[in-house]
Order: sequence, then C-alpha cells, then structure tokens
Amino acid sequence: MFKKVLIANRGEIAVRIIRACKEWGIQTVAVHSDVDSEAMHVRLADESVCIGSHQPQNSYLNISSIMSAVDLTGAEAIHPGYGFLSENAKFAEIVNKHGIKFVGPSANIISKMGDKIEAKKIAKKYGLPIIEGSEDGVKNFSEAKSISNKIGYPVLIKAAGGGGGKGMKIVEKEDQLENLYLMAKNEAKKYFGNDALYIEKYFKNPRHIEVQIMSGKNKTIHLGERDCSVQRRHQKLIEETPSPVLTDEQRKDLLDKTVKMVEQIGYEGAGTVEFIYENGKFYFLEMNTRVQVEHPVTEVQTGIDIVKEQLWIAFTGETALKQSDIDPRGHSIECRINAENPALDFQPSPGTISVCHQPSGFRTRVDGSIFQGCKITPYYDSLIAKVICKGRNRTEAIQRTLRSLDEFVLEGITTTIDLHKKILNHKKFISSNFDTNWLSKEKFY
Repeated sequence: MFKKVLIANRGEIAVRIIRACKEWGIQTVAVHSDVDSEAMHVRLADESVCIGSHQPQNSYLNISSIMSAVDLTGAEAIHPGYGFLSENAKFAEIVNKHGIKFVGPSANIISKMGDKIEAKKIAKKYGLPIIEGSEDGVKNFSEAKSISNKIGYPVLIKAAGGGGGKGMKIVEKEDQLENLYLMAKNEAKKYFGNDALYIEKYFKNPRHIEVQIMSGKNKTIHLGERDCSVQRRHQKLIEETPSPVLTDEQRKDLLDKTVKMVEQIGYEGAGTVEFIYENGKFYFLEMNTRVQVEHPVTEVQTGIDIVKEQLWIAFTGETALKQSDIDPRGHSIECRINAENPALDFQPSPGTISVCHQPSGFRTRVDGSIFQGCKITPYYDSLIAKVICKGRNRTEAIQRTLRSLDEFVLEGITTTIDLHKKILNHKKFISSNFDTNWLSKEKFY
C-alpha cells in the first residue's frame, strides 16, 4: 500500500480520508489555507503544509502549490476528495505526469464524463436512457429556441461543464428563453470558464436517484442506489437508501444497466451515476467521477468502506470486492448539517462554535470536522457535519435520525438541524410523497 498520501481538500471529507488512510497504515499530509491552520484535518494528519491564503484559487484550487507540497513531503499519491480539484482533468493529468498516483479515474475519463454533453452521448451509446434535448452543445440563441420548441416547454438550460445548480435555468415559456439563456451563459463562463450550454426537457415532479459503483480494471460492481430527492436549489439536504419508491424489478434494471455502462468505459475507482426518475422511468443525468458527499449513507447500509476501497483500487488497479459481498439490509438516512439560517433564506452563519455535543448511540454515525472552539469561516462551503443513521426499516431509520438530531447541540452558530427535524417529521417525507421540488413549495419557516 502507499506509504504517504496527500489530501488535497479540507473539512469533513479531509478528515474522512485521513481516517481511512490511518486504517491502512498510510502516513497523511494535510494541506491548508492560512485560516485553516487549526482545522481538524490539520490536527489529525501526520504532516501539514500551508498552501496559500483563504481564497480557494490561492490555496485549495492552486495546483502548483499543491504539487509543491507533494515534492516537499514525498507523498506518493493524492486523494482529491470532492469539490475543489476532484473532477479537474488537468490536475489529474499533472499529478500522474509527476509520477504521483491520483486517487480516481484517468484524466481522460474525468474529461469525458465531466462534459455533460459527451457524457450523455456515452450513456446513450451503452444503453442508458437519456433525457430528450440537444444532442450537442447549443451554438446560439436561435438554435436554443428551435430545440426548445421541438421538445416543448418547460425546458432546462444547463452548463455543459458545470454542476451544483450554477449555469442552470428553468424556462417555463418561450418569452423567458432569451433572458435566461444569456444568464446561464454568463454564469457558466463565470463559474466554470466554459460558457457551453445544452438544453433538455424539464421534469416537474422527478425523484433524484443515483447508483454508487466501485470499479477496477477487470470488474465493476454496484453498492446499491441512493434517493437524493430532498433538495434545495439543486443542492441535496437528505439522502436515503434504498429508494422507497422503486420496485425490486426497477432497482435491478437500473443497477444492471449502470454497471454495464461503467464497465464499458474502462472506469477505475469510486463513482456515482445519477438519474432523474419520473412516472416509473429512468433518465441518465450525469456521472460524478469522485467520492460523493453522501457516500457514508451507502457505507452504513452496506458495511463497505468506500474510501479505503478507493485507495486499494488506486494502488492495485483492481477492486477487492465481489458483487456477492454486497448485502444491504434495513434502511439508512443521512442529513447534511450546514452552518446556515433557514429562517433567513439559508444565509450563511459563520462564527465560533462555543458548545459542541455530537450524537452517538446504536447505528448512529457523525462525519464532521467540528469541535468546541473551532471557527466556521465564510470562505468555503457551509457543510460542517453529516448525521447518518440506520434502522431495520425506514420507520426506525427516521426515528433514530430524529433522536440523533435531538442530541446534536451546537451553539455559537445557526445550523440546519431544526430544519431536518421538521422535514423528517413531515407527513410527506414519512409517506415518501415528495420530489426534488418539494422544499421550494413547502413553508417550513
């Protein structure tokens, strides 16, 4: 196994990766910005290197600084986590050219699957159903208008090289198209340096379902699906597995087709294939070529350590897992805890945590990087922790999650803990009668 791994990330995912490395007996290197010098991931790592100021482009997105840290510490591999440079093909290529192992798929695969237009073509080629829309990028407004009229409104404009809701606009009718097209183009250029757009049919009441895969050179397996339909502005808040709306037949069809596609493209590592699901039908959405924020809910459900397996695949080229090893039972739920104020339109809530008591108990897990006295800065994503609970069935999983949220005490900042309690107690969540647009319609505050 690797002797030393550098984690090119921060926060709870950096802590998660350090824990997996320690269980493999791997030495760890944390990189950090100037404001993260006392962060949990820095404290837990064997070594740490300051790579720049608090602006992400000067530190966690600074490829030259990260590579300098590799040279300084002698790390053999880089784990990118999620976000930042995790799906940056140029970064993966530079890492590999320096003789360092990038914990993830090849730069070529990252590039292909990271381009949503190219990814749709690949998915279609290998038998996954795709959403009706533009086959290639939309060249101009005239073409956008023609495609939209052909498939019928509402339509969704999306950035070809983006994600996280940026460069994404819902167009309900034709007279909105030009303004929203220009807004999407400007956002895509600003956030991704690529203003290429594509257009597809918009689904009004979909579920968001994704499949976790692990793949080596000669074998691909799945770890089941996650239902990530509780969202706000395309950002997931709650994930669960298995999806409560699928039949066994639908589930098998989805998982089998996904594995077949991933095998065909020569993927190596952990990855997630995402789908829109409406009226009993699936449509390929995108593939994330990295570990997901929500991977712990699958780990709790299956008993498989996804991050340790990522490291093993990176080192050997093969997965040690067989499909028969995967025997999920019961039901698992994950809640993302953000430093935000839901009553004030989710305004960020930076500050110093004065009291921190995290839940524990039977089948309760907390992934985070917080502690009493730690500072939550305004410079990065507001996610500070995840609560993951498992039950014998969905009802018990909901009850256990509510019990755990009741135990979670954080003072000094405002968080989304109370919102999660309201959602889990809501009759629509309990009956699983909701879609990705539910939170935008429901008044919780």
